[in-house]
Amino acid sequence: MPTIDVESAEVERLLGLSVKDAGRLDDVLALVKGELKLIDEKEGIISIEMKDTNRPDLWSVEGLARGLQGFLGTKKGLKEYAIEKPIVDIRVDSRLENIRPYIGCCIVKDVKLTDAIIRGLMHLQDKLDQTSGRNRQKTSIGLYDFNLIKSPLSYTVVKPTDLSFVPLGFMEKMTLAEILERHPKGIEYGAIVKKHNLYPILLDAKKEVLSFPPIINSNDLGRVTEETHNLLVEVTGTANETVLNTVKLVSQALIDRGGKAYGANIYYEHDKSSMVTPDFAPSQMRLDVAYTNKILGLELSSKPICELLQTAGFDIASISDEAIWVLVPCYRTDVMHQVDLIEDVGIAYGYNKIEPVWRDLPTTGCVKPVQRLVDKCRELMVGSGFQEILTYTLTNPNSLFSKMAVNERAVQLGQLVEITNPKLVTMTCLRNWLLPSVMEFLSNNKSVEFPQRIFELGKVTVMDEPRETRTRDEDWLAAAVSHPSASFSEIKAVLDAFFMNLGIEWQIEPARHPSFIDGRVGAVRVDGYNSGFIGEISPKVLVTWGLENPTASFELNLTDILAKKLL
Repeated sequence: MPTIDVESAEVERLLGLSVKDAGRLDDVLALVKGELKLIDEKEGIISIEMKDTNRPDLWSVEGLARGLQGFLGTKKGLKEYAIEKPIVDIRVDSRLENIRPYIGCCIVKDVKLTDAIIRGLMHLQDKLDQTSGRNRQKTSIGLYDFNLIKSPLSYTVVKPTDLSFVPLGFMEKMTLAEILERHPKGIEYGAIVKKHNLYPILLDAKKEVLSFPPIINSNDLGRVTEETHNLLVEVTGTANETVLNTVKLVSQALIDRGGKAYGANIYYEHDKSSMVTPDFAPSQMRLDVAYTNKILGLELSSKPICELLQTAGFDIASISDEAIWVLVPCYRTDVMHQVDLIEDVGIAYGYNKIEPVWRDLPTTGCVKPVQRLVDKCRELMVGSGFQEILTYTLTNPNSLFSKMAVNERAVQLGQLVEITNPKLVTMTCLRNWLLPSVMEFLSNNKSVEFPQRIFELGKVTVMDEPRETRTRDEDWLAAAVSHPSASFSEIKAVLDAFFMNLGIEWQIEPARHPSFIDGRVGAVRVDGYNSGFIGEISPKVLVTWGLENPTASFELNLTDILAKKLL
């Protein structure tokens, strides 16, 4: 949960709240899931812990004022932001496609900056870089004096020693390679670009350097002071949606300070596409009235729900007795489905006003038939001499794909549930198969005596668009044997005994899988459907996990198999 630091004077000016009344301030912050942690009267700083990590629009004093305007009675409904025609062009080199391919820009003119506002912007920039930007790996932000920049801009690549400039905070010119070795930011973030032969660079029409993304800005063009009134906001990154959202948030903070925004034309060479950034248009989402009342335990008609939505910062496109079409502001990137809207309706209504109802109907519990079969599967694996392991459902694409010799782009697209603001780089997504977890366990237990015979029966998460959460959890089973003579025949005998005890007929069909040795891998078919795979792990995969012994394994979709058995 991020903690943001804001100026006490700015809180009093923008929110109209007295810092001395800490109780009132804490109650108001609770409406946007904030908690007052510290008031430093000497430094004039307030520290606020934001409980909702999915709302980066609140990580600045401008964002807090925007998010609380309806609750404080300043203005109901969403805050509208205007964008003028583009006044700058940015051309993106096709060679950036596999390095850092995306960029978004906005120009904000006539901003009256003060030292407090600049500190607030730097704090917002740092929070976004560290959280949604994943420590600058996913996105990074740059601010520049637009008066010193000549359009069009070039977002391109250069060799590490072919170009030099004065980085921010230094007085001497340095090559990109020298910046990574000597500049504090280069030392901290250099690993992001060192793996590439070419480094990203942002230049203007005069070939003046704006920045070396995501490391450091130029000291000439990338230094913002109280004398700067026209700013260029630039965000580069590896995820286009996050880049575009970040441009919006920083630009809107400057607009809230009296600035006027102008767009930027982005031209991508690799696919000949173009776009204008940023886009401040709100989106529409349908909210079902009956479903809202069911979730909250209330009996509200459409009109009062609309009033509560406007208090929470939304607007209404159309209304009927059954449903409301809600206008969702572009800065509310956390709103994914109507449950998010219902939560804000509940906050605006006041959870303390909802009367608790004690359930008076007795219920009798029993084990689901499918759970009995799942428990039996565990017993069968233990009876076959395997030891059960339990690993984290959170993992990372490197473990799921790269270390398993699987093409990440081919498999991940549309099938992987990623965490928006992960706390650890090793836990950024939910696993969609079990074998990588089993291999990681073996890798962490190389010092344990062999042979090792392990299995895991656990949850994997797969995409399911029709569902409300767009995902579903399934029970999968993965097992592995690892020792000097581990083979396909050994693991097949285990799987054969497993299915025989369940009373399930199965077959093996020839197949190919990048994690296994060609010719020693097969598809497991039950009732004519592919339900898993079995084989000997490829030496390439064993090397990536640091394993020396041959390993044979199988993985099954138990949810699918057991559902067929229960029919």
